[in-house]
Amino acid sequence: MSADRRILAIRLGAMGDIVHTLPAVASLKHGIPRSRITWIVEKKWVPLIDGNPYVDEIVSFDRSSFGAFRAAWHRLRAERFEFAVDFQGLLKSALVATVARPEKIFGFHQSLLRERAAVLFYSHKTSSAAPHMVDQNLDLASAAGAQSLLRVFPLPPGHREGELPDGPFVLTSPLAGWGAKQWPLARFAALGALLERECGLPLVVNGPNEIRIPNTRPHVSGIPGLIEATRKAAAVIGVDSGPLHIAAAIGKPGVAIFGPTDPARNGPYGASIEVLRSPRARTSHKRTPEPDSSMFEIAPEQVMAALKARLASHVERGAI
Repeated sequence: MSADRRILAIRLGAMGDIVHTLPAVASLKHGIPRSRITWIVEKKWVPLIDGNPYVDEIVSFDRSSFGAFRAAWHRLRAERFEFAVDFQGLLKSALVATVARPEKIFGFHQSLLRERAAVLFYSHKTSSAAPHMVDQNLDLASAAGAQSLLRVFPLPPGHREGELPDGPFVLTSPLAGWGAKQWPLARFAALGALLERECGLPLVVNGPNEIRIPNTRPHVSGIPGLIEATRKAAAVIGVDSGPLHIAAAIGKPGVAIFGPTDPARNGPYGASIEVLRSPRARTSHKRTPEPDSSMFEIAPEQVMAALKARLASHVERGAI
């Protein structure tokens, strides 16, 4: 019996990006005979891949802890990887790949990188014409040798954290990585009132303790609680953030509100979630603290109408 082909997958964070990498890592395991997959990831995101059937080992590290960083360093150095695949495309992830001393490092072509200097560390550079990050990652997995591709999202089941309504509810996570991608919180309050009045459904807000929005119910949890709440929700309302991508991966119906980021590249994958975006929105990744002006152009009534249509469609198909 030949030895396992040891492969290092690198996607350190963040939540939505890790979700978008799940099919590619599954494809490496499924599409390369005798492969043994190690995934290195920041400690706080480990619950997203815990128990993943396509991952043989998780190496986690905490950037704030020198001891944890050193332990991860030694663990990577102790392994003999045939190759590494850098799905992140940043200098820090390319350096992690180099530390592991694999025989080859696969990464994206510089035209797809935010930090183009990362390409200097790659022995193999992959271009992709695919618009969405999920498909770009799949193209990278294919270039690394995956002979068949899987479009699967093996998220863990999650577990109960925090209080949830006994009956049906709509879930939202209103915060995003930066303020420009957020819908004004007052709009969620208006939507909560509409949802209760027209559908008799509460709007549950998953977020930190300090987020309190009128006409909604709070739900404070970690990642396992978020996943479990998403699975239980009748539908989701989201912005361009990790919780929305978890919902899309699970196949939940819902509505996504987009502004400065491009849904063709970063939107919910699949067909279960409808994207609302102003035709005047301009694609930008400026990390401003306040919502982009285009986010104000999406009214609660528009979201409500789109959500009712999504719920009706799923009921007709017997999906919920």
